[in-house]
Parts: sequence; C-alpha cells; structure tokens
Amino acid sequence: MPVDLKTQLGSLIKLQTIDSEIHVLNTEKSAKPQEIKALQDIFESKKQHLNELEKQLLDLQKQRKDKELELASKDENVKKLQGQLFSLKTNKEYSTMLQQIQDAKADSSLIEDKVLQLFEQADKIRLEVDREKLHLKEEEKSFNAEKAKVDNRVKEIDDRLAQLEAQRKQAIPDIDQKILSQYDRILKNRDGLAIALVKNDSCGGCNMLVPAQVINLIKMYERIITCETCNRMLYVEE
Repeated sequence: MPVDLKTQLGSLIKLQTIDSEIHVLNTEKSAKPQEIKALQDIFESKKQHLNELEKQLLDLQKQRKDKELELASKDENVKKLQGQLFSLKTNKEYSTMLQQIQDAKADSSLIEDKVLQLFEQADKIRLEVDREKLHLKEEEKSFNAEKAKVDNRVKEIDDRLAQLEAQRKQAIPDIDQKILSQYDRILKNRDGLAIALVKNDSCGGCNMLVPAQVINLIKMYERIITCETCNRMLYVEE
C-alpha cells in the first residue's frame, strides 16, 4: 500500500510539537543540577566566611591569653625585683635595680596596652560572628527554599515528560517506519527539531533560503524533501 506522504507529514508535524516540548523540558532539566550547585556554592562561601571569622576570633583569644601570661610573668618579676631592693648594699646596685624595675614596669605597660587592643579586636570580631550566624540562618532558609523550588520544578518536568512520552507512543504508530527512522535521526542531530516549516522562502530550522523549485517539490508530496543546508525535513502550509 503506497504511503500518503501528505498525511505522513501531518503526523510528523504533530510529533514534532511533542518532541519540541520534550527537548525544551530536557534542556531545562539538565541545567537544574548546575542551578543547585550555584546556590550551594554561594551558601558555602558564606559559611566559609563565618568559619574564617571564628578562626580569627580564636586566634585573637589565644594571642590575648599568651599576652596575659606574659604580663603575669612580668608582674611577678617586678615583685621579685622589688623584694630584692632591701637586700642591696650599695647605691649603685640600688639604682641599677630601680632601673630594672622601671624597665619591667614599662614592658608590662606595653603588654597591657596590647592585651586591651586584642580584647577590643576580639569584641569587634565576636559581634561580627554573631551577626554572620544570624545572617547565615536566613541564608540557609533562603537556600533551602530555592532548592525546594528547583526540586519541585524537576518533578513537574518529569511528570510532564511522562505525559509527553505517552503521547509520543500514541502518535508514532501512524508514521511509516522508514520515515520515522529518518525523522528520529535528524531529531537527534539537530537540537530536537527534525521537520521545519518553510516560511518566506526560508527554512524554519536554519533560516537559509529555500529555492522556489525545492518548494515546488515539497508541494508535490512525492518524497520527503530536506533542507540543503541543515538537512531537516521541510513542509509548507497550504
């Protein structure tokens, strides 16, 4: 039984409508993991910033503790030197000891200033850490909400793809197997578009000129006519 090519092209056009939506949805779905990764990367960078602040705070606290121990040691040394003053026998020894005490007290004063400076720096970082923790909680909520939107969209896409695949199975029995094989091959190699409308003397797939004699061949419906540039099947609206 001869193939009614005009009817076959009509069936292909309907199939292309289904396949075009499948292609768009699959393209969108394939981009979703990268969307989630981008959201995750932004969130992780903010977590990393908080971790760095907490490390700075710990470092400042350690430095302050070391300086406090150094200060305690200096103070102890001053007391020790002061206790030795009364055992000295000459004015020279006494003057030398007083100078040592004065130098030690000067050192202690510098250390006290450093301890105060470290305390103020730690307080500033601590406030920033507290702010970042609150901010990060909000960021986590936002991240989870955005991720849920993406996950929900993927589910919507999967549901719609299942419907489209069912429609496709219903559509393909009406198409000649040889023509369907040609269509599927082009579909795979041409970004989900296998059959294109000729409009204004141009191929709807690649926008290249379709000569008048080729358009006449399409209208004769004697064989499948393909674009000389992109190799897509061509049809015209009548």
